[in-house]
Amino acid sequence: MRKSDKKIDKLIREVLTKVCEDTLKGYDGFIWVTHRVEFSSFPQSLKITCVFETKLNRTNFLMGDGQQHVITTLLNEFNRVGVHLKNVSKQITYETR
Repeated sequence: MRKSDKKIDKLIREVLTKVCEDTLKGYDGFIWVTHRVEFSSFPQSLKITCVFETKLNRTNFLMGDGQQHVITTLLNEFNRVGVHLKNVSKQITYETR
């Protein structure tokens, strides 16, 4: 991993940690958030996965305001550090453990 890749990865982890902490406070069954990225095409290649304890937790999250909360928080946090995601809703998946 190149030095520039490490900086990008650190930035992503910081943002996702904030999103995770915020989401853990308000949504039952939310466990963690993780990511995959091809550094050569960041930020378009960023794929974010939100993980839930059960399918019911995921369903409740998606049927409520959880999805919008995550999208808004991600956009705000990435914008704050100068990264602009064009289509964040297509970059996020919601999985169960």
